Amino acid sequence: MADDARRPGGPPAARRATSPNLVAELLARTPARVLVGRAGASYPTAVQLELREDHAAAVDAVRREIDLHADLGVVLTERWGLFEVLTQAGGKAEHLMRPDRGRRLSDAARDEIARRCPRGCDLQIVIGDGLSAAAVAAQVPLLLEPLALEARARGWTVGHPFLIRHCRVGIMNDIGELLDPAVVVLLIGERPGLRTAESLSAYMAYRPRAGDTDARRNLVCNIHEHGVPPAAAVPRIVALAAKMRALGASGVTVKEDLPG
Repeated sequence: MADDARRPGGPPAARRATSPNLVAELLARTPARVLVGRAGASYPTAVQLELREDHAAAVDAVRREIDLHADLGVVLTERWGLFEVLTQAGGKAEHLMRPDRGRRLSDAARDEIARRCPRGCDLQIVIGDGLSAAAVAAQVPLLLEPLALEARARGWTVGHPFLIRHCRVGIMNDIGELLDPAVVVLLIGERPGLRTAESLSAYMAYRPRAGDTDARRNLVCNIHEHGVPPAAAVPRIVALAAKMRALGASGVTVKEDLPG
């Protein structure tokens, strides 16, 4: 009791008395399942059902294939002339079992990208399904145009965006070799959790080349409604791209400037 009395706010009873909304305040700070109660040694039925629902959504997000028109919209797809290419993964199952094949473009993809995309742009935006089609469908329509507009407002040239199906982060190396942009931004679906299947990452690299690892990449992650909202992610991505261009580098030597 003496130890409790010395803690900030006094003993537990006193803290509860001065903060009657403590549970509500805690829950407002995190999307995690905390203080959900229990039924014996188990979760309450409602919580257990929510977990099963979220797990099913995560599985669906990983296994579902992207549909450009249905997921990104006909207007966005046609306005930007979006097209899709494939990696060396032969399908969704191989994409999940052989990450190495999702890091390399197919020969047909190389030809199509080289034919349709200009080389040497300041910023090349690429969309990858990654491990969540749901994340791409939810976030990319809110990110693509604002990113391009912010980049052009800085006087940068923006490459022709496209979608890579069955994609892993390492595909950035092939994009760098093929198109030689100053900065590649890969908008890719993150591995779903049990709170959201719609979280996207923006991986970034300065002039990526074969053999580059994550040590040469930066990212803005957790882009979704309850994480980093797309509207907040756009200026962070563009500011980080500007810093990469100024330093001529990316990865562990480049730190994002975040407000204190």
